[in-house]
Amino acid sequence: MPAKKTLREPALQAILDAAVDGVVLIDHRGLIRAFNRSAERLFGYAAAEVLGRNVGILMSDAEGARHDEHIARYLESGVPHVIGRGREVAAQRKGGTYFPIFLSVGVLPDGATPQFLGFIHDLTPEREAQEQQQRLRDRLILASRLAMVGEIAAGIAHEVNQPLAAITNYAWACQRLLGASDPDIAEVRAALQEIGTQAVRAADTIRRLRRLARTPEMRRESTSLNALISEVAELARSDAARQDVRYELDLAEHLPPLNIDAGQIQQALLNLLWNALHALRASAASPKQVGIRTRFNAARQVEIDVCDNGPGVPQELAPRLFEPFFTTKSEGTGLGLAMSRTIAEAHGGTLHYRADTPGGACFVMRLPVD
Repeated sequence: MPAKKTLREPALQAILDAAVDGVVLIDHRGLIRAFNRSAERLFGYAAAEVLGRNVGILMSDAEGARHDEHIARYLESGVPHVIGRGREVAAQRKGGTYFPIFLSVGVLPDGATPQFLGFIHDLTPEREAQEQQQRLRDRLILASRLAMVGEIAAGIAHEVNQPLAAITNYAWACQRLLGASDPDIAEVRAALQEIGTQAVRAADTIRRLRRLARTPEMRRESTSLNALISEVAELARSDAARQDVRYELDLAEHLPPLNIDAGQIQQALLNLLWNALHALRASAASPKQVGIRTRFNAARQVEIDVCDNGPGVPQELAPRLFEPFFTTKSEGTGLGLAMSRTIAEAHGGTLHYRADTPGGACFVMRLPVD
């Protein structure tokens, strides 16, 4: 028969039930004497099911054994080790599944037999949020690498394809000229023919590479743009806080969902955010601000503005901002903006720059709804 609860006062029980975190009261033998409503929700047990049972049913076997050792050592020595200090442990729900908690234990003196009050905070939401952010970072890193390779390949193709085409033309011209000469030079003709063949093969390879860079394989799905932007802003929030930069999100309501590759669009927007934060490092503006705005325009496009109140871009440099390998940063690669524009265009959209008013820089991405 389960033991009776030692907490009989309705007011005290009401206080325990009002706590957001789980609260469990045990005696010196480790038997549960009180179990609040939050604990019932966390563990899946009704209070009547656990009262009088050892608290080990709420823990993994290893944690339960250590918990008994901590209590026995405290009763013997009176010196707290984990009591009064919070720690992370693995808890066990009624169905046998484990979940992470932050456990804080306090002592309630009660004559020769003290009782122990445990406060239990479920860490599952924090862990899931951390895992989601890590998955998001991994996805953005992968998209960044793929897009960067595409930009590099496109730049190389543009620079190398012209001389390769010239080599091809000259090689075949030499073959035609030598074809009317003494047949004793057949070996030279064969060598020239090989040069032409290899040059054509190289040009074909580069054309395929450019085609791949222009139309990368994407995984499009219906996506809420405002939710996507909120995730990006959260990723960059720590960098902004270190630089004392304030975010201003102005996200239009009732935007239609977009059929986009969320990872690629997030990578493009993250590049724009990092550029804005970099521009504000040496800025004397007070306060330093980055604004992100979304709206639906008359052309059935969703517009995303990423603006800052930094020094802006010199007028003479603005036309070159989206050129691959062009950068105004000493440590920059010059691929971020070019990559972001490539991503926008691959989705049928655009990305352009305009000076902000009264000062600063603003990048505007437009994506079609249809």
